[in-house]
Amino acid sequence: MASSFFDLKARKAAAAAAAKEAVPTTAAKDSQRLVPWVEKYRPKSLSDVAAQDHTITVLKRTLQSNNLPHMLFYGPPGTGKTSTVLALAKELYGPELMKSRVLELNASDERGISIVREKVKNFARTAVSTASASSTSQYPCPPYKIIILDEADSMTQDAQSALRRTMETYSRITRFCLICNYVTRIIDPLASRCSKFRFKPLDVENARERLGEIAEKEGVRMEDGVVDALVRVADGDLRRAITYLQSAAKLHNPEKYTGTDEQGDVEMEDSDETSGKVGEVVTVRSVEEIAGVIPEDVIDELLKAMTPKPGRSVYPDVDRVVKGMVADGWNASQTVIQLYNKLVYDDVVTPDQKCEIVLVFSEVDKRLADGSDEHLQILDLALRISGIMAK
Repeated sequence: MASSFFDLKARKAAAAAAAKEAVPTTAAKDSQRLVPWVEKYRPKSLSDVAAQDHTITVLKRTLQSNNLPHMLFYGPPGTGKTSTVLALAKELYGPELMKSRVLELNASDERGISIVREKVKNFARTAVSTASASSTSQYPCPPYKIIILDEADSMTQDAQSALRRTMETYSRITRFCLICNYVTRIIDPLASRCSKFRFKPLDVENARERLGEIAEKEGVRMEDGVVDALVRVADGDLRRAITYLQSAAKLHNPEKYTGTDEQGDVEMEDSDETSGKVGEVVTVRSVEEIAGVIPEDVIDELLKAMTPKPGRSVYPDVDRVVKGMVADGWNASQTVIQLYNKLVYDDVVTPDQKCEIVLVFSEVDKRLADGSDEHLQILDLALRISGIMAK
């Protein structure tokens, strides 16, 4: 034992043998590792991108010439902006060259003026290396790099101003793709240097088709109306809809969708309270609970309390219902959305009343966005609407 302990060669050989034996175990864990469905079903090519036909057509034609302009992608979250530019880069360079030809910076990274002057500028000025013959035969591999700035509307004004000079100086060997939700937050000198591509919220048909395809591949059993409920609560955001679908599938089938996390540790299964009583079929109500949708009877109760009553105040009833909603933890913004949909499409409310009510909704929504107390704002909203309906 002692001789083998002091024999360094023998110890190294034993360590190498142990490492070889450990490789299959690690590989097995990696193969079992669960991948979020949002990443698993992210489009691999431009043809896989759903519902953005005009943008994809223009990009495909641009791809044929291999001469991309600077690009500005803007639109609501979850409409495929980042997925489109990553699919475009894959078709240009292939999976291997992407690592050296594409720089992606997200909102989680610091992107002040110092980062633009250092990291972005250093990458932009770097000369493009010559691609191998095998890469050029399969992919176009144009002689320029791509810098992707995701959530560019969160960049400071100084950083955007510094970026425009970098875009001009190194445009021969570097192309920029700016991605944002609000194009008005991009300064005009920067926006004018880019070709703009607007990404619209996904229409119902495309979203339903994509969700049905994912559910079929994952073997998710759903009752009628689940896909429509996912589309409705996601409000044009396909990423959110896919996340809700995965959460609902995990809720109803904990054994099927339980595996290992990124560290290789086994995930805890749902408690008996959840996994024992829930069936295998995903229900509409479970999707609404995951999305935080308030039950219709709660909204109807609030509307009933708001209805003007001759000879007495509605305050006690409204206060009681609102206190109950706050105690149950219902989100104020979700309350505003559902209450708005109820009142605006109610034929009993006159057009003049609707005009005044919409102004009240906009004011309360602004206050909630600024961080006002949710209890007071919902109470104020309900009482002011009740006063308008009493006229």
